[in-house]
Amino acid sequence: MTSTDPRTVVIRYVEAVRDGDADVIHDSFAADATWHYPGDLPVSGVWRGRDAIVNDFLGGMGPAFVPGTLEIELVSTIAEGDRVVAEWTARAKTVHGGTYDNRCIGIYTVRDGRITSVVEYADTRHVAATLFPDLDTRRPAGAE
Repeated sequence: MTSTDPRTVVIRYVEAVRDGDADVIHDSFAADATWHYPGDLPVSGVWRGRDAIVNDFLGGMGPAFVPGTLEIELVSTIAEGDRVVAEWTARAKTVHGGTYDNRCIGIYTVRDGRITSVVEYADTRHVAATLFPDLDTRRPAGAE
């Protein structure tokens, strides 16, 4: 039987991403889960529902990486009740010829053994530069 302990659920999910285990990734989320990725990138926003998270958000990032180069390392977790903060690194070669190397934080809420919400924080400037190099990230005139 799979554990419903929130920290264990999040660790299992991150390890599934690391290992490319699509079934575990899918099964880690509640059907009505949300994933909030702040910022103004093409992937920023609130992704609603397991299928949108897995297929559109997470799956949409895959084509930016050279196949077989993505490395995920879980750095640490902190858990309190149904909330887990996970820190991980993600490294890969990009299809644009660069190297993606980011340190990320996710705040996960887990209920009944499934992830129900995630808010992820990362260096979005690095994401833009390496995964969306054609995106105009210059500040508009008059911005501070």
